[in-house]
Amino acid sequence: MPPVAPRPRRPRPAAVLGLLLLLAAAPACSSAPEPGPRGPAAGPGAAAPAAAGGAAGGESSFWVDPNSEAARQVAAWEATGRYDDAQVLRRIAERPVALWGRPGDPGPGIRRARAAAKAAGRTLLLAAHNLPHRDCGRRPAGGAADARAYGRWIGAFADAIGDARALVVLEPHAVAHMADGCVPAEHRAERYRLLSGAVDRLKKNRNTKVYLDAGDPAWIRDPADLAGPLREAGLDRADGFALNVSGFQPDAAVRAYGAELSRAVGGRHFVVDTGRNGEGPLPGERTPASCNPPGRALGTPPTDRTGDPLVDAYLWVKRPGESDGTCRGGPPAGTWWPEQALGLARRAHH
Repeated sequence: MPPVAPRPRRPRPAAVLGLLLLLAAAPACSSAPEPGPRGPAAGPGAAAPAAAGGAAGGESSFWVDPNSEAARQVAAWEATGRYDDAQVLRRIAERPVALWGRPGDPGPGIRRARAAAKAAGRTLLLAAHNLPHRDCGRRPAGGAADARAYGRWIGAFADAIGDARALVVLEPHAVAHMADGCVPAEHRAERYRLLSGAVDRLKKNRNTKVYLDAGDPAWIRDPADLAGPLREAGLDRADGFALNVSGFQPDAAVRAYGAELSRAVGGRHFVVDTGRNGEGPLPGERTPASCNPPGRALGTPPTDRTGDPLVDAYLWVKRPGESDGTCRGGPPAGTWWPEQALGLARRAHH
């Protein structure tokens, strides 16, 4: 990303208030964020110019939400005089992040985002994360009540996408948890069936690409251990696999790991979550080091021009600035955390 733009001339408070009131009255299309409190309702009008449909620097074909938590925070900080912080936070607000389907009815939020993305000629970036018994019951626990409920949910998810161009990262952590043994034996066959069925349902949409999540290099050390689970989950009918979702592993390590895994599964391509990996992982055990680790930074900006023939895109799947949970003084998982977002953006190298 180009250096942060010079701070704009500071308008008079009355002018700022009048402009925000005027823009707040205009209609806007936005995505529904993953569950959790939204940022201050300062109105969508102060979102970054790139949010009109492009991405900062023209590096990506993905849609940027003009009413994201980051965009709303930029507007709120500008309205209260935090101009420097607002400019730094544009490093998130002006870039595409994934819309995570809501656990109840994912349809309305996806349809709103789809309409805006189609109008802008952009691709919708989505994550589906609602399997029964997801995350092995660890907090924050959640997911569909049972297999039938999940079938209805993924059907509504796919129906809402329709014929729009979309990229879906399917069920973060689900396949890696099969490989690490934490999924009880009684749930394993059902999980594979649901994942495989989800791939098939999503691929009925002619413009939807699907990438099955496969963890990260610090999780399943030998990528060959993922080959069988990925195939059983429907990889052969998907567009590829995803790595580093919500993780902090550096690009070079993830690319090398992905290339090895690709060889094990017949040369399939992959995408990489780079939202928070700019400083790599926090030293220490994987689980505590991955929950709101301090000192981290935004990574490579989202782009589908990676320069690597196996890497289809660098993406921000885990939304930078949303808490991992109440560890290290954070709010509940999925909640927008402005100061953490500001730290990620301030330390970014791009």
